[in-house]
Amino acid sequence: MITGELKNKVDRIWETFWTGGITNPLDVIEQFTYLLFIKQLDDVETTKESEANFLGVEYETMFPGECQKYRWSQFKNLGSAEEMYDVVLNGVFPFIKTLHQDGDSAYARYMGDAIFKIPTPAMLTKIVDGIDQLELGEEDTKGDLYEHLLSKVATAGTNGQFRTPRHIIKLMVELVRPEPNDTIIDPAMGSAGFLIGAEEYLRAHHEEMFFDARYLEHFHNTMFFGNDMDRTMLRIGAMNMLLHGVDNPNISYRDSLSEQNKDVEKYTLVLANPPFKGNLDYEAVSADLLKVTKTKKTELLFLALFLRILKKGGRAAVIVPDGVLFGSSKAHKQIRKEILENNKLHAVISMPSGVFKPYAGVSTAILIFTKTGNGGTDQVWFYDMKADGRSLDDKRQDIDENDIPDIIERYNNLEKEKDRARTEQSFFVELEEIVNNDYDLSINKYKEIVYEAVEYPPTEEILGEIEEIESNIQKELAELKNLLKK
Repeated sequence: MITGELKNKVDRIWETFWTGGITNPLDVIEQFTYLLFIKQLDDVETTKESEANFLGVEYETMFPGECQKYRWSQFKNLGSAEEMYDVVLNGVFPFIKTLHQDGDSAYARYMGDAIFKIPTPAMLTKIVDGIDQLELGEEDTKGDLYEHLLSKVATAGTNGQFRTPRHIIKLMVELVRPEPNDTIIDPAMGSAGFLIGAEEYLRAHHEEMFFDARYLEHFHNTMFFGNDMDRTMLRIGAMNMLLHGVDNPNISYRDSLSEQNKDVEKYTLVLANPPFKGNLDYEAVSADLLKVTKTKKTELLFLALFLRILKKGGRAAVIVPDGVLFGSSKAHKQIRKEILENNKLHAVISMPSGVFKPYAGVSTAILIFTKTGNGGTDQVWFYDMKADGRSLDDKRQDIDENDIPDIIERYNNLEKEKDRARTEQSFFVELEEIVNNDYDLSINKYKEIVYEAVEYPPTEEILGEIEEIESNIQKELAELKNLLKK
């Protein structure tokens, strides 16, 4: 989470929106995002211009001719608030809506109905000045800024409008290690955090793919997919992906669980934190998902969906509420059995309940599995995460205790985990034992706790001490009565 002066600056900008009459938190986030996007477009342009000059090559600007005045660095220095407001309202905003004009891109589809809502020149000037003072060089900082903004949505804990913490996304991406030939989806994408995490991993670990025309074409057009049912989040996600250098992500306005979603064995990697605690009508759910687990619970239906949309050999790293791990209903057991016996479950990483604060206090776990269609689970690796580098209260401040590096190290060296005892922080459990426990995947079912023996004095000695204390009490009471009689 952002803290200190940066947090204060963001809060002051939020207050400017609020006092100016924009009081719907999602409207504030959307308008804030538009302006951040406009500023970052200019930052990206400046960087590319510098690189082209250094290399001595010609650069084709995204701000041709008269459009140069639509750059943040140009309009922010205009002489009057009214002049800047006119340029942004009638120039800059229509300009960003027409980027990627082919009409087929996610950006074109979801920016088409975007509305500029800042009502006055004075308010715009104040917001532009505030954003101009934000130092957002690191991608982590930008992600944390979004997290801070979304924390202000009062209904965040119930309507799903919150982002997965960036360090948890990075952990999950590190565990499944995206490859250049992967086709990646988040069926409940929100602001596209998981897709951004995968994109950043590929840039850091597979630089060679960006010098191969075939992989580059795949990266920009056929690698990244996301669905959501909130057009505001789709716009934010599309802008987010474009700013991270993905030209044409496949972002769709779609209910992933409905018959509208026809995807079958299409993707090689699922990264997701789907909605918890939702209940749908059977009529609203795709029939083939109900065949796997007949339930109205979204968290179970999404697991069935992941298995359907993954290709054979495809991997998944997904977040589920703890109830999925030990729920006793027929539907809960069906989906756990499906993953364990008909596919290959690699790991269950139990996370502490404070990970999603201040949005929600629900306990969650990360499941990592591979779709095989014919089993393959022989044993499952369990890890008991106790700390994620942040305090587990609403403040979520940085602390020294952090199990994430240890999780990554152990998962990437599972051969060293074979002999770990059940008393340790991670260990293996054989499939047969899990089956015999009704497919229960809660770590507490298998973790062994060592109780230290406490030795007490003999009973006679304890009774003697009690009698001595009682005698002293009676003696002091007698003395007190004598004093009161005088």
